[in-house]
Amino acid sequence: MGEVRKLQKKLRQIENLEIKISLTPEERYKISRKAELRSRLAELQLSGPQHTPGIVGDGKKEKMKRQVEDVLPAPTLPAPKIPKGEEKSKGTPASARTKEACGAAGSSRRQDRTDEATVSDHHRDTSGGCLARSDIDTEQQSEQKSADAEFTSLRASWEKAKFRSRRLEGHNDIVTCVVAVDNLVVSGSRDTTVKVWHVPTATEHKNLGGHTGGITCLSAPPPEYCRKLARILSLSDKERFILSGSADCCVKVWALNVGQCVKSIYTFNAVTALCFVPEGDGYIITGSDGGKVQAWSWHTFENCQSINAHQEAVTSVQSQGPLVFTASSEGGVSVWENRCSDRDPLRLLHHWSGRVTSCGGGRLALSPRGDRVLLAYGRAWLKILHWGTGTMSRLTNHSSVTGVTDCVHQAAGLLIGSCYDLANGESALNLFSLPHCRYLASLTCLDASRILCFAAWTTGSGDHRWVTGGHDLVVWEQLPSAGKQRGDVIVKRDSRLDSVLESEGDSEEEEDEETDGYDDDTEVPKAHRSDGSKEEESGSWLRCVVQ
Repeated sequence: MGEVRKLQKKLRQIENLEIKISLTPEERYKISRKAELRSRLAELQLSGPQHTPGIVGDGKKEKMKRQVEDVLPAPTLPAPKIPKGEEKSKGTPASARTKEACGAAGSSRRQDRTDEATVSDHHRDTSGGCLARSDIDTEQQSEQKSADAEFTSLRASWEKAKFRSRRLEGHNDIVTCVVAVDNLVVSGSRDTTVKVWHVPTATEHKNLGGHTGGITCLSAPPPEYCRKLARILSLSDKERFILSGSADCCVKVWALNVGQCVKSIYTFNAVTALCFVPEGDGYIITGSDGGKVQAWSWHTFENCQSINAHQEAVTSVQSQGPLVFTASSEGGVSVWENRCSDRDPLRLLHHWSGRVTSCGGGRLALSPRGDRVLLAYGRAWLKILHWGTGTMSRLTNHSSVTGVTDCVHQAAGLLIGSCYDLANGESALNLFSLPHCRYLASLTCLDASRILCFAAWTTGSGDHRWVTGGHDLVVWEQLPSAGKQRGDVIVKRDSRLDSVLESEGDSEEEEDEETDGYDDDTEVPKAHRSDGSKEEESGSWLRCVVQ
């Protein structure tokens, strides 16, 4: 497949090895060759063109592009349950309702369609009739121009945005998860600790120890559910709680003000993902390394349901209203309805396998939005799954196939995707406007490391605050554009990310899927060989965390 492709593959595998919790001598030796491989790759890329996929989106770009407006609608929560008697009328498509409204009152549906066609053919409008087609086209063009002008203004404001970054020092291993609560940031690490940080002063507020395995996931229940638990525990109504999941098979509930664990749930499996569902009395949904999804009551902390939902480890759990979304390392995505019952509250609505999503082989992160789910899966693209139909599209998040997308997040009208370049080690955050996923800008700071997790909030003045975790825990703070403070974050634009969304059905096949093993024709010196005959493990982020 050519030396360039081979080097790119080795670098991707080295990056996965680097975040393992324990390394064999052979793996340490392979990691030590990263700088050498990057240097060789740079030489080959400068020496001349090779037949290798370089820039994402070239080739069949015109064939693959489609209207962005049709891909991500504005966020809509699932509709409430409709009584059977009303189901038919409320389920009527918008187009049919429009036709019915166009006819004069009291006319039959057939007459309505005749009147509508007559008006359209003669380009005229009558009282109670439909707009002429030319008028509709003019109106749509006007709306499009207005939307383009609004986007241009938004893009210009982001190009002038100023940010500063601050590192939070305290963890001695990779930060795997972060959440934001008021002026506090809570982080979980492979070092088995949960730390609470005071953002205004960038200082460690509390160190929450108690887990015996690496922390894999965090979730913050809304204030109203915190108050309910606080009353049960005879704590202050202002108490806030945090949920943490770990490879030690436990979910712990922490009271932030008190700084103590108030409840520990043993799940019998390494917890790899969790989320709080604010429906009914509240539920904790967990995912395990074996693919099991479990539901727990927030009121009693008893298990409500256990389902063998996925073939491999659950890597992400998210909620949207009464819906729960789960993703796994084999690439599967499931959509569940929470029926708010004491027993078996989750009912499966849809399941799409890795053959549909083409996202298998690593950590799959998801972020739901209406009837779509945004997927980050360790490649140069963000994928979008229409979970009702199973149709797929993808959004370019890196200009080269050596790019890696580890997390995706939505905040204040923005779609934010992490971006890491295996070839040179550069890391950035790419910003897209919602709902149409149009590229705005990229933000990076000096010596930025690979971003594995992300959380966001806004201040009272509307400024953005973000926190990213990985090898470093960093707070990104937006500064007033008119102020004298100088930021250390670089804001830039990569025009190669301006391409529109691509339909999976029309796009070219992605690069060959890398195997989990490290393919290297270089002999490992004896001093770096291990004596055991243990089979080399997968380099996926998920399996690294739960070891």
